[in-house]
Amino acid sequence: MNALGPEPLVLSDFRDGILRLTLNRPGARNALSVGLMTALQAALDKSAADPAVRVVVIAANGPVFCAGHDLREMTAARADPDRGQENFAALFTQCSALMQAIVNHPRPVIAQVQGVATAAGCQLVASCDLAVAADNAKFATPGVNIGLFCSTPMVALSRNVSRKAAMEMLLTGEMVTAAEAVRIGLINRAVAPEALQDETMALAGKIAAKPHATLRTGKQAFYRQIEMPLAEAYAYTAQVMTENMLQAEANEGIGAFLEKREPKWPS
Repeated sequence: MNALGPEPLVLSDFRDGILRLTLNRPGARNALSVGLMTALQAALDKSAADPAVRVVVIAANGPVFCAGHDLREMTAARADPDRGQENFAALFTQCSALMQAIVNHPRPVIAQVQGVATAAGCQLVASCDLAVAADNAKFATPGVNIGLFCSTPMVALSRNVSRKAAMEMLLTGEMVTAAEAVRIGLINRAVAPEALQDETMALAGKIAAKPHATLRTGKQAFYRQIEMPLAEAYAYTAQVMTENMLQAEANEGIGAFLEKREPKWPS
């Protein structure tokens, strides 16, 4: 706490089209309390409506990226007359909505991961479109070790890594190294800890320079087609590409390519 009151649960910094949202509960290992999830959801919703935002980076303060749900907060709800059932249902519904907000966000979202990302923290990483981690970072879905299977984290995890890799993480609860996380597709790359922010921002900057309407079209299409049968996916993406061809960015980009000049993207 400072003289002006408690620190925000999510810090926001915007420059050059890149919005950095930083989880700010380092003393609680950035556990996803109701308050933190509410703050992150609000920041994501606001950025989704802001055309100046081209890329979102989710980072965290302190030595841990995110330790999952706030177990102390959850345990306190057991004192309720229903033993916490209503509270737990609301919590997991809120978390599921937050993860879907990342997937459905019109801008690319990149996780910048240090320390550990466990349970719902691993789910947060898996929900982001891209992830860059320190090479000493670790990942786990350890709910099985405390009698609470990581069922909601499983949704994001199983959509990013192979079934065998996901099941091993879920059934053993063991930590996965950054190198292994790259191998199984949970993260894109592992870099030296001192280079983590620079590498993440360089990737964000590279993407932010791309035509933003095209990125929005592509991200939405990626997540929709991946759940479709093959023929349906091709029919859908053929329609998407047809519509994309009629957009100003495609007209400018293809024209620039044929004329051997740099494109001037519509603002």
